[in-house]
Amino acid sequence: MSKTLFITGASSGIGAATAKAAAAAGWNVGLFARSTEKLQTIADEIGSQAMVLTGDATDYGSQTDAIAHLIDRYGQLDAAFANAGRGTSQAGTQNGDPKDWQGMVDINIMGALYTAHAALPHLEKTTGQYVVTGSLAGRRHLKGSIYGATKWFIHGFAGNLADEMAEWGGRCMVVSPGMVNTDFFDSPKPDKLQPDDVAQAVMHALNAPAHAAIREIHLMPGNPG
Repeated sequence: MSKTLFITGASSGIGAATAKAAAAAGWNVGLFARSTEKLQTIADEIGSQAMVLTGDATDYGSQTDAIAHLIDRYGQLDAAFANAGRGTSQAGTQNGDPKDWQGMVDINIMGALYTAHAALPHLEKTTGQYVVTGSLAGRRHLKGSIYGATKWFIHGFAGNLADEMAEWGGRCMVVSPGMVNTDFFDSPKPDKLQPDDVAQAVMHALNAPAHAAIREIHLMPGNPG
């Protein structure tokens, strides 16, 4: 039976690239995001190995229902990739927008926690893996960055969860890229990391042998400036 991967934030960027890479490697993929149209475009490209699962990562019930539908179709869950996230419209703490912070915390932190909580009972059955998108911003202090602080949480949580999952043979990995050429930025960044670079890092962890617990992959563009 082919393995199955659930991906949040799958409609573009890193999530979409990972879905395509996983399908190319023989995995079934559950594509979870808010835009049915964007997800369907990716699913049409992949074919029968992809399932569109429209929902909001900040809604716990939406994630649990999506995972249940995915398992109904493919039989099991072998990995979950908590990739959904966003930044803020205004930088800094003093000049930031607290309401905007709340939305970012809801998806960057609570969304990742919801993915873990919803997926873990199923992953334990398959000795599966949980992967989450961290960031260079979660490894380095950035002046006034609330976004960076949410990624510091993700890095800490991933380490804690890795120890928890190890009790039953599961694995947890945080992938932490520097600047990636995605819609996260207002203008293209062609000289930085590409979504497929991050996708290949995720696949390296997912395809690693059971005795190798890869807990973090940190990528930087060759031109980091």
